[in-house]
Amino acid sequence: MNIQFKKGVLELCVLSMLKDGDKYGYELADAIGNHIEISEGTMYPLLRRLKREGYFEDYLVASTSGPARKYYRLTDKGRRTQAQLESEWRQFTDRVDKLIGGDDK
Repeated sequence: MNIQFKKGVLELCVLSMLKDGDKYGYELADAIGNHIEISEGTMYPLLRRLKREGYFEDYLVASTSGPARKYYRLTDKGRRTQAQLESEWRQFTDRVDKLIGGDDK
């Protein structure tokens, strides 16, 4: 898949996954990776940036199978941003689909 396509949509994917509930980093990378080829090396810098920008907060949860896991929870700002990005994405992809599909509507 074209790397530019992925770069533009990963923020929306992460925020959308978190709107359904808190998740930890590997869980996010694995779930997104089931649909879009992505490396953990791409995911963690994105998570740090999104946290720094105030879209979510993180917290640690003890794990019985290793070190504590860092979970991510959307903030109100993150919820608003996710909704806005999703709306923009749907409008954009609808327009592109019409262009490449030859639909003149």
